[in-house]
Amino acid sequence: MGPHDPETEALIRDAVRGDERARHQLLDRHRGQLRRMVALRLDRRLAPRLDPSDIVQEALADAAGKLDDYLRDPPLPFYPWLHRLAAERLVQAHRRHLKAQARTVGREHPGGLPLPDESALQLAERLVASGTSPSRRLLRDELRQQVRAALMRLAPNDREVLVMCYLEGLAFAAIAAILGITENAAKVRHFRALERIRKLMEHDDGGELGR
Repeated sequence: MGPHDPETEALIRDAVRGDERARHQLLDRHRGQLRRMVALRLDRRLAPRLDPSDIVQEALADAAGKLDDYLRDPPLPFYPWLHRLAAERLVQAHRRHLKAQARTVGREHPGGLPLPDESALQLAERLVASGTSPSRRLLRDELRQQVRAALMRLAPNDREVLVMCYLEGLAFAAIAAILGITENAAKVRHFRALERIRKLMEHDDGGELGR
């Protein structure tokens, strides 16, 4: 997904003209995508008491309160803006609900959201899924575990680029807008992350990683 799409931009134009229905549609349009973004990163210890939809609702409430300012002077494309608001709410939820377990909250690194084990395994599967040869299929489970281990050793910002690219399906332009960097810098981080994984696995028999 890129940072711009015609339907969202049309809704923005209508909302600027005062169309209340467009405002509501604009805020609701990305609800499902935001829920997936949150679900990928929500600490599983919070599952019994917090649903990703709760965090998304809080983020959309924040967006509703800031929408007039956004429409007057958009700081970045609409979905990356929502993504940032949801990320802020997610970090707050982790700090609030896991405060009693402060030592384990150390998994939250500056500049990068936590990545639960299930999401790390899903990302590892995406990175090795391009191989289709019989030998690769036999090695896939082992590779997935090796890649997962390497992922958790990446710098948080580098790992976050892979999550947004492979699990959220965002284009580099959208990733760059969310992270506040250039599109070229996002591509460099992506390449650097894959190279780091390759180096961590250079003594293994795994095949190529990449898109």
